[in-house]
Amino acid sequence: MTTTAPSPASWSELLGPRYRSTSVVLAGGVGLHAVNIFLTTSLLPTAIGELGRESLYAWSATVFMVASVISSMTVSRLLAHRGPLGAYLFALAPFFVGTIICAVSPSMEVLLVGRAVQGVGGGLLAGLSYAVLRQALPEHLWARATALVSAMWGVGTLAGPAIGGLFAQLGQWRLAFVTLAVVAAAIAVIAPRALPRTERVRGGEPVPATSLTLLTVATIAISVAGILGNRTHMFVLIAAGVAFIVLFLAWERRSPRRVLPQSTYTRASSLKWIYLTIAVLASGTVSEAFTPLFGQRLAGLVPFAAGFLGAMMSVGWSVTMIFSSDIVRPRAQTAAKIAGPLVLAAGLLLTAALWREDAGLGVAILWAGALAAAGAGIGLAFPHLMVAAMRSTDDEQEGSKAAAGLNTVELIAMAVGSAVAGVLVNLGAPSALISAQLLFLGLGVIAAAGVFTAYRATRQVERAVTGPS
Repeated sequence: MTTTAPSPASWSELLGPRYRSTSVVLAGGVGLHAVNIFLTTSLLPTAIGELGRESLYAWSATVFMVASVISSMTVSRLLAHRGPLGAYLFALAPFFVGTIICAVSPSMEVLLVGRAVQGVGGGLLAGLSYAVLRQALPEHLWARATALVSAMWGVGTLAGPAIGGLFAQLGQWRLAFVTLAVVAAAIAVIAPRALPRTERVRGGEPVPATSLTLLTVATIAISVAGILGNRTHMFVLIAAGVAFIVLFLAWERRSPRRVLPQSTYTRASSLKWIYLTIAVLASGTVSEAFTPLFGQRLAGLVPFAAGFLGAMMSVGWSVTMIFSSDIVRPRAQTAAKIAGPLVLAAGLLLTAALWREDAGLGVAILWAGALAAAGAGIGLAFPHLMVAAMRSTDDEQEGSKAAAGLNTVELIAMAVGSAVAGVLVNLGAPSALISAQLLFLGLGVIAAAGVFTAYRATRQVERAVTGPS
């Protein structure tokens, strides 16, 4: 196991001539995925007006999420078989095809097919960005590169709605998808000179079919639960989804064919605690989907201002992540990992306490500050947790699998978090105030649990370095 801290690195090195193309391709893949998510959200009302079938509206996000989770579980195997360049080009293909299908859709049903194909490519791109990063860049640049790649989610949160809103306003929602396809094609052109080539490996690790099936069923159950209005059905599907996740973990622990690295299930490894902490942080971001609604109903904000309020958490963690990646001293990194969930919990709980009916501009500004602070907690811990996962083993294949697992863990956490958020919001209905308070209170409590998992992760790393006390 690697025990040394990364040496100091500069942004000028990562973005300089030697690694600039690599940085653009890796960040661009996640950026495409993120912008597409938020752009589509702002385009759908206009698309529905032309295509009809409003009853299928919520399924756009669901089919995309399910497809993303399923494809993200195959990242490590795809990377092992095709190498960084081949895997990345393979991932861009379904994203490009799915985006074109969305652009030319004659009906909502066809649009959903396009969204599913997009999701396959998007899940691969997001997972590969972390896994390829580990192979394409030197170790001392991992923290910087992780911060850059992860910050693309913040860019997507801001740019996606703005771009989508512009195209929708012009009545040209199909051109938004054409633009995404053009960007995907441009990244494919750059990729050959940015990513390392390796020989294609035949055979290799078998497909973990049982694990994939269990986690796929869990994802479908939880994702569908998030769009149901009936509370009983929602609870039943969430319970079923959690049960299948438990079955997945039980199977993975004893199976020779796994989605996650073997060390995830080893008592002495820190990886399981790192994954749990990342899951807790990722679940906190699901509040962004509901914040604009609460901003409009509780403060009378116009849609643009409400959308900006919803983006404040992403702004907070994107900016903080850039500065947090400067931390290189091991003790300071440990402190950042533990403080991150604590700051996130404090920001969410503070926001819960600040919600008011008929709130004025001053209160809305306080909401924005609290949300940005919550996001700062994510940005504080995220780059160091990501690098810790990548550095959790010296075995190249296991290391790639650990890096690829990061995106799978994030997506599963967001799916579970979205379903839980749907339950909390529905419990408070029809009162927007109670719904907002319950949502942020519940997410704040979940975030607080991350302090414990982060502490356990850092303790396991210390024991691996110094030996059992």
